[in-house]
Amino acid sequence: MYARLGPIGHARKVFDEIPDYERKVADWNAMVSGYWKWESEGQAQWLFDVMPERNVITWTAMVTGYAKVKDLEAARRYFDCMPERSVVSWNAMLSGYAQNGLAEEVLRLFDEMVNAGIEPDETTWVTVISACSSRGDPCLAASLVRTLHQKQIQLNCFVRTALLDMYAKCGSIGAARRIFDELGAYRNSVTWNAMISAYTRVGNLDSARELFNTMPGRNVVTWNSMIAGYAQNGQSAMAIELFKEMITAKKLTPDEVTMVSVISACGHLGACGSMEDAKRVFQEMATRDVVSYNTLISGFAAHGHGVEAINLMSTMKEGGIEPDRVTFIGVLTACSHAGLLEEGRKVFESIKDPAIDHYACMVDLLGRVGELEDAKRTMERMPMEPHAGVYGSLLNASRIHKQVELGELAANKLFELEPDNSGNFILLSNIYASAGRWKDVERIREAMKKGGVKKTTGWSWVEYGGKLHKFIVADRSHERSDDIYQLLIELRKKMREAGYIADKSCVLRDVEEEEKEEIVGTHSEKLAICYALLVSEAGAVIRVVKNLRVCWDCHTAIKMISKLEGRVIIVRDNNRFHCFNDGLCSCKDYW
Repeated sequence: MYARLGPIGHARKVFDEIPDYERKVADWNAMVSGYWKWESEGQAQWLFDVMPERNVITWTAMVTGYAKVKDLEAARRYFDCMPERSVVSWNAMLSGYAQNGLAEEVLRLFDEMVNAGIEPDETTWVTVISACSSRGDPCLAASLVRTLHQKQIQLNCFVRTALLDMYAKCGSIGAARRIFDELGAYRNSVTWNAMISAYTRVGNLDSARELFNTMPGRNVVTWNSMIAGYAQNGQSAMAIELFKEMITAKKLTPDEVTMVSVISACGHLGACGSMEDAKRVFQEMATRDVVSYNTLISGFAAHGHGVEAINLMSTMKEGGIEPDRVTFIGVLTACSHAGLLEEGRKVFESIKDPAIDHYACMVDLLGRVGELEDAKRTMERMPMEPHAGVYGSLLNASRIHKQVELGELAANKLFELEPDNSGNFILLSNIYASAGRWKDVERIREAMKKGGVKKTTGWSWVEYGGKLHKFIVADRSHERSDDIYQLLIELRKKMREAGYIADKSCVLRDVEEEEKEEIVGTHSEKLAICYALLVSEAGAVIRVVKNLRVCWDCHTAIKMISKLEGRVIIVRDNNRFHCFNDGLCSCKDYW
């Protein structure tokens, strides 16, 4: 009893009082397990070594204990040395790998287990299915389900919940929902939460919210799943509203996971006031860890608030929390988006052992501020082989500064590393188009066609009346298209009078200048903004989400529209936030 409930010293005293000839293996096993439970690794090891007799339970306790302290090498050593193994022994080693995120090792050991003729039990299946979930491999999932059916395994609630989660993570939402419905009265909070998370993971927020609203006995995890679902799917305002409902109407106490999601939602609303909300939520947290700091730093990075990101990292260090790899990525990204070269250098030089992503951030920073040779040298001096992110930063810098030769170098490497990424082809085409090299533009187009690379369709959306209104270039499918295009004509006239000249360098066709101007003039973000101007109240903030990078012409045009219409316009493209206000952008034209 003392071995399980403590204090362990009392258990040892009772154990020592048992005469040697009366001690049973069960007594020794209880003490070994007790020492592991109370984190006395050395005592557990010593006791194991001096035991006169061991059985499968003793060996399994050592495997479980070392797995618990994350010494998987030692756990596997004991596992391999076991004279005999029970299904519990196999489960202990499988769970050790699973709890440490080693899905490949779980699946490899499971194969060994089956080949050794050991019949898996329900615990085995839950562990293996969970490992399969983390892989997100639909083929592997299908193979595992076939095995379950072939062996006619009786699926209890825990196994079914694990299967539900696996299907969800592999994108098989229909199969996940079938299991959920079959469970009926046997559903528990874990099952409900898994299904809600499954829907949010694929962006089906309506179905997630429907389940959320009907779920009996919602707990903090349920609220976290729904709040995180809104935040991760770009519906930050809904995330914050639900958070307010959680703490006011339901009087639940948010945990660290809740607060991190809310900080992320505030940071991704795009308005300056929302970052203030994010900071306020952060300050109200009872305890702060590296994840909460990193979330707020990432918000600063997305908005180009470089100084704030650096200051927050300093505060983090003063509080005794060491920055990790993600922290430095966030701060370097913030410096890059704010054009803070010297500050970024200091941060980079402070990293003891920079990872490849840190080099990518540094190359991006140097490239954005025009230090292209330095960016190239930094890449060449990397102690590891550059990945696509590094070459991508160099390619984008070449686009910004119209450096054709360097752009070709970066693009050719990217074509090898990411042959199906249309964005790299488009960026190089933009560089060629800016230089008037139309034959090269055509060559790239033919290379894409030959390689089966399809250009990603650009779209922008705004939210109004509880619906998302989506637009593509030259889109006339919207019910208010006539009004949108009429307003666009009026805005063009005002902008020209204010000195606007269309930047047609992003048009990848050698056509007449008037046609080029018409093409850039009907880009999706312009249409979305016109619709928002039509339906929103005067002075209201306009928020637009775009799936691709904002082009030069749209960036210039939106700056002018913000001044002419007296509106704050926030555009979230695939790279960062742009907060346009009174003719200026928060990115300071670094993006």
